[in-house]
Amino acid sequence: MRVVQEGGEPKIMTTQAAIAKAKDADLDLVLISEKADPPIAKILDYKKFLYDQKKKQKEIKNKAQKVVVKEIRFGPNTDEHDYEFKKKHAVKFLEDGFKIKAFVFFRGRSILFKDKGEILLLRLATELEELGTVEQMPKLEGKRMIMMLAPKKKK
Repeated sequence: MRVVQEGGEPKIMTTQAAIAKAKDADLDLVLISEKADPPIAKILDYKKFLYDQKKKQKEIKNKAQKVVVKEIRFGPNTDEHDYEFKKKHAVKFLEDGFKIKAFVFFRGRSILFKDKGEILLLRLATELEELGTVEQMPKLEGKRMIMMLAPKKKK
């Protein structure tokens, strides 16, 4: 068995000798790779090893980017002022780095105005072109026409 000590050179010794050496140092013998020839083990404090691994995993998780999706809802006959108001929110969301799910909700007979809803979403996409990119073009799903926008990467 190849035994690696903290701050030392790897040495080849028997399993019993490695266990005895670990007990003398008041540490644990941890098997790192049993498929290697000879198997590799390390003498270390196992509780500290687990703590450090947990700490690294937590750090990686904290560095991972969280994707937040904000929704903006329109009607097929949305007024100009309402549109501008909601567009202002969309601009703020994209600047903050959030994705946007813009959708037109059709109620009852308003489903007849599918083309109006699509024009509204495409207009929003063209006006927000310098801030975000369209991930999904307007698509009708049930009573909703949905479009996804993602913020552009900052240099």
